[in-house]
Amino acid sequence: MKILYCSQGYSPHDFRFLSALAESKHEVHWLRLECNLVLENRPLAQSIHLVEWKGDERRHPWREYKWLKEEFQKAVNSLQPDIIHSGPIQKVAFLAALINFHPLISMSWGTDLLMDADRNFIWQAITRFTLKRSDWLIGDCLAVQRKAEEFGFPPTRTTIFPWGIDLRLFQPKSNPNLRRRFGWQDKFVILCTRNWEPRYGVDLVVRAFCRIAYQMKDAVLVLVGGGSQEEMLRKMAAESNLDGRVYFAGRIDYAELPQYYKSADLYISASHSDGSSVSLLEALGCGCPVLVSDIAANREWVESGIQGWLFKDGDWQEMAEKMFFAFNERDKLIPIRQNARKTAIQKADWRKNFQSLLLTYQMVRKPKTESE
Repeated sequence: MKILYCSQGYSPHDFRFLSALAESKHEVHWLRLECNLVLENRPLAQSIHLVEWKGDERRHPWREYKWLKEEFQKAVNSLQPDIIHSGPIQKVAFLAALINFHPLISMSWGTDLLMDADRNFIWQAITRFTLKRSDWLIGDCLAVQRKAEEFGFPPTRTTIFPWGIDLRLFQPKSNPNLRRRFGWQDKFVILCTRNWEPRYGVDLVVRAFCRIAYQMKDAVLVLVGGGSQEEMLRKMAAESNLDGRVYFAGRIDYAELPQYYKSADLYISASHSDGSSVSLLEALGCGCPVLVSDIAANREWVESGIQGWLFKDGDWQEMAEKMFFAFNERDKLIPIRQNARKTAIQKADWRKNFQSLLLTYQMVRKPKTESE
């Protein structure tokens, strides 16, 4: 089949999907809505064909979508794909819905349905319109499926599978070199790899750590990522005289990421909305105990006391208490580590999970007529 994969930019998730598609029997073409939105630097296989069109130069406001629709229609007419696989829902799949292309597989990226869909009545209308014209929906957690049902999309036309991880790359193994490099040999390392934006609650993580750090003398908080809250986060650490114990790693190459998980004693995420968070799956794959917000998608992966612990969304005080509990129990975490890895093996193997997408392609493909 000829697949047109449409995305907003180039992210690690796009790399994951396109790399797997490159190994399939399909002819894959990739169209980006914003060529300047680049969060991934790994090159793709040469078999992935980049679609050149006039709509990929910058971020577009809603008023330009009439023009974008026309340019998108030209690209599709030229390519004549068998299937369009497109997401996020409102920004990208919306274009395929506007030209009424079928079969259309819309892919939710989690936040698009779980948060963006309810921004206001315009976003609600666009979400409902796009789903109505979609032949199939792909999501990474049951929370996405339930939200789509609220907009009238039938669960019988939904494929849910976690986007998963490479279990060979993310596996339990101590990393003394990284600990030695930063002087963490005898430290309790708390790791957060979420971007420093309001929706991910990293400010709550820093606040909780500042609240309890003086009772955890050997603990350090490591923040991997970047974002608009950096200045505020650094100020919070400095005002608590903890800037030496809050390590701002910044953005790191993907190849370095497993080293951080393997050096961590506890992974933490205070995200207010998530699908099946890949960073959570990476931590589980490395056998790292987790402490995450009690939201629907996280509950699909974490049971308190089994793979780690949950805390009420937005409650930094409960987070601090459970952070302290994990610190005190650090010599008794072997069963938690084993359960984390076991969960990843059972549910988060990307090579197995990806087959669900290929089966979906087969289900939605329009049968060819004799003339074709």
